[in-house]
Amino acid sequence: MKRAATDSIGLVLFVVSIAALAVIYGVVASWWGWFPAPQIGLAHRTYLDISQNWKNDLALEPTRHLVTPGGANGGPDRGVSGAPAGASSQGYVLVAGLNENQDESFHVVRLYDGTGREVHRWPIHYEAFDPDRPAQNVMMHGMEVFEDGSLVVTFDEGDAIARVDACGQTMWVQNGAFHHSITRDGEGRILTWRGEAVAWLDEGTGEVLDTLDIHADMIAVDYRAQQALFNIRTRTPHNADEDVGYLEDPFHPNDAEPLRADMAAAFPMFAAGDVLISLRELNLVAVVDPGTGRMKWWRHGPWFKQHDPDFQPDGTITVYDNATGEGASGIRRTRPGEDEVETVFSGTGEVPFYSWRRGKHQVLPDGNILLTEAEGGRVLEVTPEGELAWERHMVWSPDQNLIVTEARFVPYGYFVDGPPNCSR
Repeated sequence: MKRAATDSIGLVLFVVSIAALAVIYGVVASWWGWFPAPQIGLAHRTYLDISQNWKNDLALEPTRHLVTPGGANGGPDRGVSGAPAGASSQGYVLVAGLNENQDESFHVVRLYDGTGREVHRWPIHYEAFDPDRPAQNVMMHGMEVFEDGSLVVTFDEGDAIARVDACGQTMWVQNGAFHHSITRDGEGRILTWRGEAVAWLDEGTGEVLDTLDIHADMIAVDYRAQQALFNIRTRTPHNADEDVGYLEDPFHPNDAEPLRADMAAAFPMFAAGDVLISLRELNLVAVVDPGTGRMKWWRHGPWFKQHDPDFQPDGTITVYDNATGEGASGIRRTRPGEDEVETVFSGTGEVPFYSWRRGKHQVLPDGNILLTEAEGGRVLEVTPEGELAWERHMVWSPDQNLIVTEARFVPYGYFVDGPPNCSR
């Protein structure tokens, strides 16, 4: 009996020891990413994704791209409040996002006139650019409009950048991991991101003319001076012989804007062609010399997970501060070479404004700001005093909006032949 009891205790201790070791290994494996932690994590994320978005992947409902309505009036009667005034009443507003009629095209760009009336829309057929990837699993993000009524568009999670005419017909396609914002440089080129490199493309053909890679052209070329700014999201090497290991998506580049020649005089510390970049995961906004890869100016925050920094004619830079997790996004303004950062606008109880990711802004000629609240499915315009001028919800259902990725104002007279018209 004693021996049996001893054997039972030994078995219990053995089982407890194995369980304890398993727990310890599980903790360490999770911390260091050892087997099977990555596989279990991937399986769990895949299960959640499929269970939540199976309707999207079967092209039944765009669940990956539906959001809770933003703003103070997010109820079923939401729509358009107020009316364009000042600068926005003297031109058009383009809105890029999803089509409420999925039978026509999954993505669409709408054009509204100075009264807020839709006067044109561009159907964006991703399947024409990349037939191997379902359109419902990519997100049109970047948009640039031309005077002839054509557009260039990019797609997050996609494999193409394309130019389409006023009727949505393909003019050219360049396949590759192009993503986020698009900006024209005024010299016949457009800038966007391809992976972790700024890419310059010919407007007329889509040919890639040049690139500026974060790793090869910015970190490596000036390693001692710039490595500390870029090598933040890394794992610490175990010993001196190991390379620095980057965490997943260490930079998340989301904007690249060239300093155009007609604005260069306002920024004496920079030169025409220098590039303003935004790296979300580093909370970093910087101006880079594309010829050397060296940063002429940079700033970490106070913005958090920011998007869309813009050069302004008065020599300042404005930044779309997502302020992820804080419940109120804002627009910040800073002057390179000075310490002060001004809050131009921030979401309030009276004028809620919050997009935890994505988003764009445009300072209009009269000082008003056109805002894209991506994760609220809403476009709004606010005055310099922070008052709401007008807003437009992109409604999908009584309690959900379609995500919107960019709103853009262009004045009357921008289009050489008047607003786009597919009937002529």
